Amino acid sequence: MKKPRSTELSFEIDKITRSIENVVTGDSLPTVVMLLTNADLKLVTRKNGWLFNWKLELLVEERRVYKLTIAGNPTIIQGLVSLELRNDHVYMHLVENAPFNLGRNKVYAGVMGNLVAFGCKLAFENGHQGNLAFDSKTALMQHYHETLGGEHVGGLRMVIDTPAALHLVNKYFPA
Repeated sequence: MKKPRSTELSFEIDKITRSIENVVTGDSLPTVVMLLTNADLKLVTRKNGWLFNWKLELLVEERRVYKLTIAGNPTIIQGLVSLELRNDHVYMHLVENAPFNLGRNKVYAGVMGNLVAFGCKLAFENGHQGNLAFDSKTALMQHYHETLGGEHVGGLRMVIDTPAALHLVNKYFPA
């Protein structure tokens, strides 16, 4: 099977929160990150406003697609991330907010930060000191540096190293 091509990521970190935050009430809601299942695929289609082909991403053997949901409400997907465990880091292939979490009328803030923090957490759990890498659109590199502590390491590659990863994991996944 043909692998999806490498994607330059273009996502906005709207706010670093403790979890995800209702933009109207300011309430912080606990989240759960779990593997996306084949049954979930009917919810994350272009017809439903999602931008990426998550079915294709789920088929790539070395990648795992995770969904972010609010604790106690596993059927409403807040965002998705595709991660690959590599020799010394975790690589983030794709990340996407649910369509209702985009733009001026979004329901929740902090979804992207939560998903990136999860990638860092996975890197810590696998002995990679929290190192998370991804390819960024050039115009967003400064944004990722300022919001996530990401460092440009050449070409389009950005890396979130141990100190920045630790900050994110402690914020989103406190012990």
